[in-house]
Amino acid sequence: MNRSLAGITVVAIEQAVAAPLASCRLADAGARVIKIERDTGDFARHYDTLVESQSAYFIWLNRGKESVCLNLKDDDDVVLLRRIISKADVVLQNLKPNSLQKLGLGAMDLRADRPDLITCNISGFGERGDYSHLKAYDLIVQAEAGLCAITGDSQSPARVGVSVCDISAGMSAHTAILQALFERQRTGKGSNIEISLFDCIADWMNVPYLQLRYGKRDTKRSGVHHASLCPYGAYRCNDGIDIVLSVQNDREWVRFCETFLENPKLAKDERFSDNMSRLKNRKKLDTIVSSRFGSLSSKEVMVALEKAELAYGRMNDLSALTTHSHLRTMRVDTENGPVSVIAPPLIQSSVVADVRKVPGLGANTDAIREEFG
Repeated sequence: MNRSLAGITVVAIEQAVAAPLASCRLADAGARVIKIERDTGDFARHYDTLVESQSAYFIWLNRGKESVCLNLKDDDDVVLLRRIISKADVVLQNLKPNSLQKLGLGAMDLRADRPDLITCNISGFGERGDYSHLKAYDLIVQAEAGLCAITGDSQSPARVGVSVCDISAGMSAHTAILQALFERQRTGKGSNIEISLFDCIADWMNVPYLQLRYGKRDTKRSGVHHASLCPYGAYRCNDGIDIVLSVQNDREWVRFCETFLENPKLAKDERFSDNMSRLKNRKKLDTIVSSRFGSLSSKEVMVALEKAELAYGRMNDLSALTTHSHLRTMRVDTENGPVSVIAPPLIQSSVVADVRKVPGLGANTDAIREEFG
């Protein structure tokens, strides 16, 4: 665990994925994260029972936190929450819009008393606008932002297979909180941060947005082929294994034709001479590329692509991921025993080995009541 945020206290009034991801990263960096839950718990605790009878979502996102059960409809518990917040550096929340404002715990209320406090509010569609009052979850935002429309194959749209809107919002919140902590260190002033799932994933939609707005090019669903580059996608070898090939520029295209396709004249064919031409004639080009892949085994394809210095990868399934040579894992302790989770991507020299604990529901309630009561 990195200790760079030791001494920072975060109150996380959170549920599901987006806010828990942000607070998990803060806990990984040494912050004290006090997770506020209702008596039934963060509902992500009950998404599934597949990890030693516990939820995969909850195990993933809640290591290193303290769990405190409070009833925010009870005046005494609201008073206790205020006391906890009075000692905090950061308050992070992703409850239903206006839930905390009704209790006098909105960002403006909290920061009126504590101008050095950093508040971060995660919502579906932001705090203003037609949809700002609505609950919003990942797939809803994927659909609203047009992500589903460009995901899938020609037959139907699809959901991205992981909670990408939640994850992007959590990542953005984490970054914004770190920036705010740095600013406070310099100026002594806190700030209020607004993050919406829609804004985060809309930002990631910039390439298809710009292509449509300025180039009148409407991105079409292309399955496991890249929508903007060609050839870039999955091709089947004669042993039934799919290999993903990426040609990123015209220099690589020439090398691909000469070394892999063994057809140097194709590189100068006006139908394929640049990326826009290749996209326009993708079906014809894919027929040529697929024929070459289909004449070779996957091992032969990988050797040839490496010789051509081109990027490639195998179309792995989840089982292959679990044994991948580059997969880094870490141990976390849970109520039902130790669990191996995929490690976060940060590799830093100052990180020390540390086993984190996923808290049971309300595991720290008594201790917190004694500390702040």
